[in-house]
Amino acid sequence: MIWILLLATCYSNSRAAVYTYDYSPNCAKAYQCYMALHEDEGRNYIISEIRANPYNLMAVYVADYEDCTLLLINCDRHEYDERAAHLASRIDLIDKGNKASPWYRFCKAGIYFHWAIIATRFGEQYKAAVNFHKSFALLKENKRLFPGFDYNNVYSGLEEAVVGALPGNYKWLASIFGMKGDIKKGVAQLDLFLKAHSAGQPMYAETQLYNLFTRYYLAAQQDEAWAFMNGSQFTTTNNLLNAFTKITIALDYKKADAAIATLKEATTDAYCRRYPFFDHLWGVALLAKGDMACNGYFTKYLKTTKSDVHIKDDWQKMAYAWYIAGNIQEAAYCRQQISKNGTERIDADKQAAKFAEDKAWPLQKLLQARLLADGGYNDKALQLLNSIDRKELTNPADKTEYLFRLGNIYEAKGDNKSALEHFQTAILAGKELHGQYAARAALRMGIIYEYSGMKVKAVALYKECLGMPAHEMQNSIDQQAKAGINRIEG
Repeated sequence: MIWILLLATCYSNSRAAVYTYDYSPNCAKAYQCYMALHEDEGRNYIISEIRANPYNLMAVYVADYEDCTLLLINCDRHEYDERAAHLASRIDLIDKGNKASPWYRFCKAGIYFHWAIIATRFGEQYKAAVNFHKSFALLKENKRLFPGFDYNNVYSGLEEAVVGALPGNYKWLASIFGMKGDIKKGVAQLDLFLKAHSAGQPMYAETQLYNLFTRYYLAAQQDEAWAFMNGSQFTTTNNLLNAFTKITIALDYKKADAAIATLKEATTDAYCRRYPFFDHLWGVALLAKGDMACNGYFTKYLKTTKSDVHIKDDWQKMAYAWYIAGNIQEAAYCRQQISKNGTERIDADKQAAKFAEDKAWPLQKLLQARLLADGGYNDKALQLLNSIDRKELTNPADKTEYLFRLGNIYEAKGDNKSALEHFQTAILAGKELHGQYAARAALRMGIIYEYSGMKVKAVALYKECLGMPAHEMQNSIDQQAKAGINRIEG
């Protein structure tokens, strides 16, 4: 890329130059643009800064956000291969800076962290672990040398929380490098930073997102995270990254209508078309409503994305839509495509691959109830579940899901007594199966007990969840269970 060459050239000429870490107006504007996914505008501000102040290493650091956001969302392997060299070149440039400045180790740590999560996105776990450890170690040293430099709290808080929630099959990565984490301490560091800073200051925008991520996915504070995203401090207007965050959390939180409203707003942004994943999100939201327009969005994603993830997932979701609509021929065709396309790097695609291997179709009403419940349409889902004759549930997997779905809906309605009863029967029905629903039932029981202050029971359920037979959603469910144990036991 031309601007990378410009950056390297400007920084290579004079050893006697005084390098600075100046969060200049150009750097601030570039950062805000990157955090809104407006990469062209951000790049222009970086180029202007390099020309005006070629020894400002903050421009090097901020420029890394373009790679980070673009690669994380689009997950384009070809683009990843083209941009991978930027990590080493930027670290080399940062190494020219004043090592007595707290920004020196901080900027290096930030760049290593960016590339750790990028490597994770592309399935390169060991490379991710190496970069993560470099970031972790740099921040630890920076906190020792500059204890009053509170920008350390941003990455160290997030990393502390992430390490604290690593599921069993990833713990070896942390043990190799001697990293220990604690979710509560990590969240506290992020809170501390946000209270001491305000919008417009360095790192504030992303710290808000990190705080949302840790609270929602790791600290089991979904209600608080959702309330914050609907408050005045969080805006999705002219900010695609905030919109992306709200949409993905809305869909996970069973708020399909809110996701659709935010998607409508996001699609008015010209940059949105550069991110095909928004089409995938449209499809997921509409599928939950039973709107067949979802297949148009899934098809568009498959045609425009250069990623290898959510391919099997989208074929599965199209199969579901056709199956519910009664078009078995189209549903069968989509099911056949699952094994021919995509990878199994993420849990959603693993689940789709398992579906493709199965010979039987799920009960139509059960599947429809699942999708409605996932969208937050609980009354309609409960009505469908109650219309199912339990004699039809001859398949143990269907029976386990049926019981889990009832528990999940009762939990959403605030009836924890009924929820716990159904979750317990779901565990009994499916604890020997290689399916996700017994594990999910144990996880939800753990969360209910944790919220009720019954921590011993909560830990027992989290451990039962972790001890379930291997299943297609292993990584995501195990991470949540491990996070629960970490919250309670530290």
